[in-house]
Amino acid sequence: MAEVILVDMDDHPMGTAPKMKAHEEGLLHRAFSVFLFREDQLLMQKRAEGKYHSALLWSNTCCSHPGPGEEVREAAMRRLNEEMGIRTDDLKEAGSFVYRVPFSDGLIEFEYDHVLVGEYDGPFAADPKEVTDAAFLKLADVKKDIRLNPGRYTAWFITALSIAEKGR
Repeated sequence: MAEVILVDMDDHPMGTAPKMKAHEEGLLHRAFSVFLFREDQLLMQKRAEGKYHSALLWSNTCCSHPGPGEEVREAAMRRLNEEMGIRTDDLKEAGSFVYRVPFSDGLIEFEYDHVLVGEYDGPFAADPKEVTDAAFLKLADVKKDIRLNPGRYTAWFITALSIAEKGR
């Protein structure tokens, strides 16, 4: 079972816990959200049906948790390759935020989320266990759809997107 890094509200490590325990008990843990842009487009993914929460919702290019002893940027590059088949080191941190969202299945997402951004104009090959669909989408179209259909997006996406855009 994967371990996540438990943190305080200032992102200071406080130990580790199994990923599912952190989500079952609503323990604050470190996470990251990656946004890859191509001019006026964002590479987005629709989460796979088998995800333990937020299945079939649209979200940023990639998101996950660094493991114990792993730096956020290092973990983001690793996970971007695993989830989307993308190898890039063009990632920089744009900012961070804390959010807490309880889900209908009883799980709680309570994360200190680091937002990383990069420019990317290459191929991708999404892992079907993680991603149902992926595409470069025009930012203007995404923002319009968020206003019309906010329920189509993950709980963290809208806040993380605003940080990513400012940090480009």
